[in-house]
Amino acid sequence: MLHAELSAELYWLTLTTIMTSLLWIPYILNRMLEQGIFNAMWDRFGSTETQAKWANRMMQAHVNAVENLVVFAPLVLLVQLTGKNSEITAMACMIFFFARLVHYFVFTFAVPLLRVVTFLTGFGAQITLGLVVLN
Repeated sequence: MLHAELSAELYWLTLTTIMTSLLWIPYILNRMLEQGIFNAMWDRFGSTETQAKWANRMMQAHVNAVENLVVFAPLVLLVQLTGKNSEITAMACMIFFFARLVHYFVFTFAVPLLRVVTFLTGFGAQITLGLVVLN
C-alpha cells in the first residue's frame, strides 16, 4: 500500500470535511434533551422543531457548511489534480476552514455582521482556488 503525505490543501480539506460531519451533533443532543431520546429518534420525517432558537440557527449553519463543502472540495481536488498547489492555495484552504468554523458559531449565537463577514471570507477563499485552477 502506498503512503503519500497529504498536501496542505488536502489536509485542510480533510479537517473541513471532518468538522462539517460533526456540526449536527449539538443540535441533535439538544433535541434529545428537549423531547427525550425516544421521541427525538421516533420523528420519522425530521419535522419537529426545537424550542431553542440557537439550535435552529446551528442546524442552518450546518446546512450552509455542507452547501459550501460541495463547492470547496472539488476546487481543492482540482488544485491537487492540476498540480497548482502553492502557498496561496494552502492559505486559501486554511482560511476557508477557519472561516467556516467561526461562521458556525457566529451564526449559532446570532452575532450580527460577523456571520456575513465569515461567509464572504470563505467565499473569497473558494474564488481564490477557482482562479488559481483557471490561471
